[in-house]
Amino acid sequence: MNNPGMRTFDDQWIRNQRGNKNRVDPYRPCHHVVERERTSAGVVEDVITLFLTNRECGYTCLMCDLWKNTTDTTVPHGAIPKQIEWALQRLPAARHIKLYNSGSFFDPRAIPPSDYGRIAELLQSFETVVVENHPRLTGERVFQFARMLRPRLQVAMGLETIDPDVLMRLNKKMTPDDFWKSVGILKEHGISSRAFILLKPPFTEEEAGKQWAKASLEYAFDAGSECCTVIPTRAGNGAMDLLQEEGHFTPPLLSSLEEVHAYGISMGRGNVFADTWDLKLFSSCDLCFEQRKQRLEQMNLEQVVLPFKDFACNIKQD
Repeated sequence: MNNPGMRTFDDQWIRNQRGNKNRVDPYRPCHHVVERERTSAGVVEDVITLFLTNRECGYTCLMCDLWKNTTDTTVPHGAIPKQIEWALQRLPAARHIKLYNSGSFFDPRAIPPSDYGRIAELLQSFETVVVENHPRLTGERVFQFARMLRPRLQVAMGLETIDPDVLMRLNKKMTPDDFWKSVGILKEHGISSRAFILLKPPFTEEEAGKQWAKASLEYAFDAGSECCTVIPTRAGNGAMDLLQEEGHFTPPLLSSLEEVHAYGISMGRGNVFADTWDLKLFSSCDLCFEQRKQRLEQMNLEQVVLPFKDFACNIKQD
């Protein structure tokens, strides 16, 4: 892969590479899904995930494509509770819910703090509430919301990678130490956390991508995270597509995700999930893809490393 030196990417450059946003309704979540997930107690249960519609995240990370389903301004007071209420009226009951909002739940420009009380009321029947947040926004708003909740609060944060050069180029505006401190502060307030780990971000070779992802998993658990999700880096947001054209990024192999996922589970330090959304992008073989996807999904639920066996193409790796 070509070396772009120490080139960095600021908000304006990243935004200049984008296409158009999708049309969204501030009173409806842009997507919702019910999936099975293994809890920290080792039980597989249904989890509702609501992808809330709100103002675009202000951090403007290089690899992010979540801006596509966001508004340009802060949504009106009451809009976020309306989204949650609308979805819960249409979805089956579950004990756990994720409120993902294409950015940081505790960014007041995204989720108005004046809505916290009503949001907490709507969530009282759940056992666990997961929200996403930037490590540098860990503060009083988090604790205020947690005090309102009956369910247990978990905060999901993007560590991404502990490779310092790459993390800086991602325009994440944080360091691994920021993540570490945030996890510690949350623990002091009785709030758990989960980490998002990128597999093979831009400016990373395949083997190095695997090693940095493994090291990042170790770092997240050392910091005190309860679980981790490994996300294979993808193009599709404009900036990443240009970097791919220039030779600064190639998507990771499916076999790399399999290896890192297995490594994380074998650590035995907490749940490690492989993100299987749009997984076909990382496969080079149509014959074995479905079997390999099913293996990853089963490992997500069982948290044991399953053997490769009887693949249709008679291969074990890419």
